[in-house]
Amino acid sequence: MFTGIIEEIGKIDEIKKAGINNILTISCKKVLDDMKLGDSIAVNGICLTVSRFDNKSFTADVMPVTIQKSNLGKCRAGEYVNLERALQLKSRLGGHLVSGHIDGTGKILSINKQQNAITYKIQIDPEQSKYMIPEGSICIDGISLTISELERDNLTVSIIPETMQNTILQYKKPGDTVNIESDMVGKYLYNFLQNKGKDKSNISMQFLAEHGYV
Repeated sequence: MFTGIIEEIGKIDEIKKAGINNILTISCKKVLDDMKLGDSIAVNGICLTVSRFDNKSFTADVMPVTIQKSNLGKCRAGEYVNLERALQLKSRLGGHLVSGHIDGTGKILSINKQQNAITYKIQIDPEQSKYMIPEGSICIDGISLTISELERDNLTVSIIPETMQNTILQYKKPGDTVNIESDMVGKYLYNFLQNKGKDKSNISMQFLAEHGYV
């Protein structure tokens, strides 16, 4: 489990094929602190497991389904990635609950500066929008953000200078692909309501709205 608060920007040192899998080696500093084999690291929002590490980098295996579903298949050696270690129970939850299991990818349509913030308009699969609401949480390339505008096939987020400076969004441009994970609470809620007719629950969208949940 993660929070979507990026700890540092890492650099891909090597991408190596091993049968149908890819082996990713990433140089970094902060996330190596107290690292152990088997630890989970979110790389651009994707939960990967540490298979090897030294004092300069760590290595993780990337399964074919992850390559197909994320932007890691388009990454090359020398590119930068967002990194976050798994959440500790004693940590402050500064972002929102992030599983590291992305729903798919989106494409940056435009980037515009608005006073001290920069807005990113991102094209999404219309199927993904059913889990989202305006002012709701979204995880983009591992970054916990708030949706400022939402349409069926695109969303807009506003990036503050602190986030821009400490994440790989500073390197992104229109046309680039980003990983997207919708808020897991929204996904559970949607699934629950879709299956409501199969049980005797009296909970409805009206009930949730009246009690301040939506």
